Amino acid sequence: MYVLVGVFAGACEATEIHNEVRTKIMATTERPLSPHLQIYRPQLTSMLSIAHRGTGVFLTLGTPLLVYWLWSVGAGGADYAAAQGFFGSFIGRLVMFAWSYALFYHLCNGIRHLYWDVGGGFDIETVYRTGYTVLLASAVLTVVAWVAAYATRGGV
Repeated sequence: MYVLVGVFAGACEATEIHNEVRTKIMATTERPLSPHLQIYRPQLTSMLSIAHRGTGVFLTLGTPLLVYWLWSVGAGGADYAAAQGFFGSFIGRLVMFAWSYALFYHLCNGIRHLYWDVGGGFDIETVYRTGYTVLLASAVLTVVAWVAAYATRGGV
């Protein structure tokens, strides 16, 4: 038992000495402490990951507008006309177009993440192919949704 304790104590001393040497080397070496965006070239995988988080935030921030519109439908009259005035304006349509793209992007990328959760699609070729598929599918779904909305509404 004493031998075991001695070995453990010796290992702890060696670790402390190693940490001191490593700290001195790190202090004298001039290099960035961690990687940053100025060093690495953006890749599809990192940009899609950032976009997934961004669309999640955008959807959260845009949801109160949807709630406002639904509330105005229930309130009727002047409240509904005011909401339609905003959503019918150029800015309102631009916000809703961006929100609908974010919705479809987040949906498609979420399906991609579910595929990853079951252990599939981790080879680099599949990661890039599904990434481009997410971008294409979300754009197509957004355009189809807006064309269908305008078609059922009877034009602009």
